[in-house]
Amino acid sequence: MAKLIDAWKNRAQILEGFMNSVFKREDIEAVAESRIAICNSCPLLDLEGSKCLVPGTQPCCSSCGCSLHMKTRSLSSSCPEGKWVALVEEFEEDQINSKLNETNE
Repeated sequence: MAKLIDAWKNRAQILEGFMNSVFKREDIEAVAESRIAICNSCPLLDLEGSKCLVPGTQPCCSSCGCSLHMKTRSLSSSCPEGKWVALVEEFEEDQINSKLNETNE
């Protein structure tokens, strides 16, 4: 239940990671690759999905239950164990994406 409450609180970061996994950018993919390399050596890595908040989204972090495919692509997310940190605050990420959308229109 606690993981579900945390997921609700972090829904903007989850959406950010989802959007960045659908609309790929080289810079974000480079960050994701670096982060996933750290996660791959972590004892909390869940490859089977038994600790995933959403079934079928493995690999995930058994500490928070997040899908690593999305979490590593959310620039405003950090590792719950402190192994990697957020690169921007949520509001900064929103501003960056807003500016990118304006330029692409």
